[in-house]
Amino acid sequence: MPHDRLQALRSAPLPRSEQVLLLVDVINPMDFPAADDLLPHAWEAAQRVARLKKKLAAQGTVVVYANDNYGTWHSEFRDILAACQTQPGERGAIARLLTPTPDDLVILKPQHSAFHSTPLRHLLTQMHTRRLVIAGWAADMCVMLSATDARMLGYDVWVPRDCIAAETPERYDLAVRQLGGPFDCSVRAAFRARASR
Repeated sequence: MPHDRLQALRSAPLPRSEQVLLLVDVINPMDFPAADDLLPHAWEAAQRVARLKKKLAAQGTVVVYANDNYGTWHSEFRDILAACQTQPGERGAIARLLTPTPDDLVILKPQHSAFHSTPLRHLLTQMHTRRLVIAGWAADMCVMLSATDARMLGYDVWVPRDCIAAETPERYDLAVRQLGGPFDCSVRAAFRARASR
């Protein structure tokens, strides 16, 4: 086996990161019945997610992508990323804007929650993580289920309300109320709203 391929098999120590930014399903082909309803909200949120990611990464926060495998059990994340990046319009723009860096970690998930049947909990334990910042879509499904699982496992959770998206304002509002109420997550915005002119 060539030396450069052997290098790829060498284990690298995980960084210690008391806080982790968990990006849920942000690399997404938006190929489902209500995708056109979600897409404009996701595009607006994606621009703030990119800013938040840059800010937190500069502070040493590890970024973990928890992405759906979309039922393609033979595929790897890079295949999903490449397919999404070539999508037209905002679908491809989101994937290009939020492409992981070489320092980011990636896991694939088979169900809605980032914790269900994935190595996420093991990964967070190895990094001594205590707090999760969770962003992505959809707010009322994969984000909510990931956040509620995180709370049940004892993590402090912040779901920035301006870095998530849902198919309708009603579903978004419901998710924010549930997360900030009975599930005891912080839902404060990551950025101040711009004053209207």
